[in-house]
Order: sequence, then structure tokens, then C-alpha cells
Amino acid sequence: MNKADFKKEAKKSIDAIFAKIDELEAKKDKVNGDAKAEYEEKLNNLKTKKKELQAKYDALVNASDEKWEEVKSAFSSAADSYKEGFSKIASLI
Repeated sequence: MNKADFKKEAKKSIDAIFAKIDELEAKKDKVNGDAKAEYEEKLNNLKTKKKELQAKYDALVNASDEKWEEVKSAFSSAADSYKEGFSKIASLI
């Protein structure tokens, strides 16, 4: 995949991740009991990581040719980490 295509896919990915965080935020009132505290903790962790992911995306968009592979890998890893976090939090709903 070339740079332009990867950047487009990364943008779609980051938009989807941010939308999912908003969706999870809206669902937090539906979680009851002991799971509520864990849900809120995991949601807060995702929100914190959101800023990190945005920074990685910004670095990806502005990466030089020399740093491209490094930045691409860092972004992909961060996005995968989010997907794992979503799986964990979804199990609490």
C-alpha cells in the first residue's frame, strides 16, 4: 500500500476509533454494578490513549520518507491496541 492510500486508511481508522469512543461514552450509563467502575476505568484509559493516537496520526501525516516506515508501524500498533481495548470494554456491557 502506498503512502497516500495508507494515510486515507489511517484517517478512516482514526475516525472510526474516535466514533467508537463516543459510542462507548454514551453507553456507560447502561452498565450496572461492579462492572460500572471497571467500564469507566477502561473508557478513561481509551480516552487517554486517544490523544496519543492523534499524535501518532499527526506524525504519520507529516512523516518524511526516512521516517515513514517507523511512523507507519507506530500508528498501526497503536490502532491495534485500541481494537484490543474495545474488545475488553465491550465484554462489560
